[in-house]
Amino acid sequence: MLSSSSLVRGLRASSSRIQCKRFASHEAPQYNEPSGWLFGEKPPPPGQKRVKEDWENVWYIGMFGTMAFATVMLYYKPDTSVQSWALQEAKERMEARGEKYQYEPQPSPPSTS
Repeated sequence: MLSSSSLVRGLRASSSRIQCKRFASHEAPQYNEPSGWLFGEKPPPPGQKRVKEDWENVWYIGMFGTMAFATVMLYYKPDTSVQSWALQEAKERMEARGEKYQYEPQPSPPSTS
């Protein structure tokens, strides 16, 4: 028969093993501590300009160039709506039957007074 002290010791050991078991990570989370500076970058001393990294110009050209290209393409995209197709089809069919598709007011008959 087990003594109560050995039973308690065994429970403590197994509970500590269960608590320490981590499935998704191997150590404490790693992140950049907040420094108080924008993007963690200290401003240069007065009179000096900030030195850009190599990738920054490529990113600006790619990002804003893509936006400009998408704006131009959306402005000049073809009209593919069902309404415009139906209007064009109706105009063609009315012309084929000899009907006018634009409203032209009839001259009003002279009034007799």
